[in-house]
Amino acid sequence: MTILDVTAQGPVTHLRMNAPERLNALSDEMLAALHSKLDELAEDRQTRVIILSGAGKAFCAGHDLRQMTAMRQAEDGGAAAFKDLFDRCAALMARIQSLPQPVIAQVHGVATAAGCQLVATCDLAIAAEDTRFGVNGVNIGLFCSTPMVALSRSVPRKQAFEMLTTGDFISASRAAELGLINRAVPADQLPNEATTLAEKIAAKLGTAVAHGKGAFYQQMQLPTDQAYAFTGDVMVRNMLEADTREGIDAFLEKRAPDWQQ
Repeated sequence: MTILDVTAQGPVTHLRMNAPERLNALSDEMLAALHSKLDELAEDRQTRVIILSGAGKAFCAGHDLRQMTAMRQAEDGGAAAFKDLFDRCAALMARIQSLPQPVIAQVHGVATAAGCQLVATCDLAIAAEDTRFGVNGVNIGLFCSTPMVALSRSVPRKQAFEMLTTGDFISASRAAELGLINRAVPADQLPNEATTLAEKIAAKLGTAVAHGKGAFYQQMQLPTDQAYAFTGDVMVRNMLEADTREGIDAFLEKRAPDWQQ
């Protein structure tokens, strides 16, 4: 059994975390498998959109606490190993947002702690209506400080802080209200909804979406005037591409574009 199942269907590649007995925890093995595959897909021009899901009864239950506990056997009590773990997890989150392809989280069951961080990090997220989300580390004495980074950039400040300090779960409908996910759907419709969204995006010009995704995250870190200057340059590069010219010509001529990429 592989820890990460990969299925390619045309321009959509589906990654399914496959460690159901551990609730798809972000173990050393899972982090390595995800990062390696994402690095590979970043160079795959056939893949336009990525769907990320989990096998079994949960999307992802966060870090592997058994592995973390074993790290305490080191002479420093685990300090170096813990820092390395959180750095590798942060690198995975950054990799998701630096990919040229949009990543859709297809969420069911529970998404807790670093699993909730994973949902918040993905570009889009659709969840089953009975999914629960939480950053519950505070319940066992470990504040979810690294998950907080992605969470606080996805939902309003006070709601994020309430989740972090109470350790309470929120429902999928509440997650949609707060902007943590795009929408909640009946569980039996979840795969189709995620695939439909992926295929709709995959039908767009891939280079245009790649330009846009990169610019989306970069402009958010800039003051408004700098953001306009930066995105103006991005649009110039986009406009100069042959496929973009073809797309505009096709629109004006009322025909389907003949894109080469």
